[in-house]
Amino acid sequence: MEASATRVLIVDDDVVISSLLSSLMNKEGLTNALAHDGETALKMVPVVRPDMLLLDVKMPGIDGMEVLKRVKEADPHLPVVLITAYAEISASVAAIRAGAFDYLAKPFDHSEVIRVVRATLAERERRRRSESEGIAADNCLRVMMGPSDAVTRIIREVNRIAQSDFSVIIQGETGSGKELVARAIWQLSKRADAPFIPVDCGAIPETLIESELFGYQKGAFTGASAAKAGKFEAAQGGTLFLDEIGNLPLASQMRLLRVLQEKAVLRLGAIKPVKVDVRLITASNQELQGLVSSGQMREDLFFRLNEFTITIPPLRERKDDIPYLAQRFMDLTNKELQKNVRRFSEYGLEALMSYNWPGNVRQLRSVIRRAVLLADDIITEYHLDIKRAPVPGLAFTPKIQGTPWDELSLREIVQRSVVTVEREVLVQVMKHTRGNKAKAARLLQVDYKTIHTKLKQFGIKQSGGGHD
Repeated sequence: MEASATRVLIVDDDVVISSLLSSLMNKEGLTNALAHDGETALKMVPVVRPDMLLLDVKMPGIDGMEVLKRVKEADPHLPVVLITAYAEISASVAAIRAGAFDYLAKPFDHSEVIRVVRATLAERERRRRSESEGIAADNCLRVMMGPSDAVTRIIREVNRIAQSDFSVIIQGETGSGKELVARAIWQLSKRADAPFIPVDCGAIPETLIESELFGYQKGAFTGASAAKAGKFEAAQGGTLFLDEIGNLPLASQMRLLRVLQEKAVLRLGAIKPVKVDVRLITASNQELQGLVSSGQMREDLFFRLNEFTITIPPLRERKDDIPYLAQRFMDLTNKELQKNVRRFSEYGLEALMSYNWPGNVRQLRSVIRRAVLLADDIITEYHLDIKRAPVPGLAFTPKIQGTPWDELSLREIVQRSVVTVEREVLVQVMKHTRGNKAKAARLLQVDYKTIHTKLKQFGIKQSGGGHD
């Protein structure tokens, strides 16, 4: 540790002990400062800004317990190690529950002091790194997924679960960003320095899935000319991400469950298992509970995997992200193609917002890339390779009232029905657009003058109703 970056504040009214601790800190290359009473210590903390406190419990005036309380109120993350006599250990344990990191009992062994100080500073550094990575993961998900409330919820859930070793199921439609979330969990976890190994269970043939996951020995089957480690062994110490877990055959599910329970992998053709330490994250575009009900997934495996679930809403349910993502993909494609497409037209953006995006973010990215390729300056609705979403409420079947054929011909009945349908369409579309005639004209793909004339002809108010 660098002396200039690591500071220890020693607080003890015993000058001999203070000097001894200071000497030990100097030998460790740590900068230190001394305070001989609680009041001085509280004044020094905001000035010295120490990385940890060595704090005596028994001092005249403001004692160590009160200093601990006030320090923790000002900075909950500042680690404090209490210095206490053997007779006061029970009180020190209570103080640890209140926020102290550890304690040293007098008379203490020099090596024990060094051990505790090193452990305390290492924990301080780990927390700092975790907070820094947490901000990075937060920013990463916002950049990649968008600023909506739904993404904020996902980030909150990622931060909550990442530091644990819980198995996580990520559910969401294809293209919604399940692997992004899995990687964010890994980056925030204690396993971030070890591998992240993704496996698409839907892309590997059934006959090969077990050899891919669990590995095999030389001669285990025809063509196995050399031994090969599986994905579990490749992810040793890290995180294994099994995408589309619902595609895993039942026989392979049973072997997977055994690996998770025993924390050991038996390669195909092997006799001796290999111990593995792996955190498992799975994902599916189907409701896994439904696969259990239909017999496609083992219930015991589902319960083992389902320690925590994160659900990613489809893009159509988080439309606040669409303008941001569209702009981001436009900027990235501009850079790739060395173009300068500036923005989306009003109608172009409206087309993006009204589309249902069955392929989610992955489809949006493809559409924007193509649009940037085709556009010169502004992306309009004509550059977007998407179909307009149907206007809600327009799927209906006209009903024939009475028996009009008693008096009318087929042609006259059809003409009258066409007029009825036309009026009903206009009423519904005006309700949908909340009286916005320009938007109604765009949805029905007619000009503004036609909409205005038709509304007047049928006596339809801008809100969608008839004349008062």
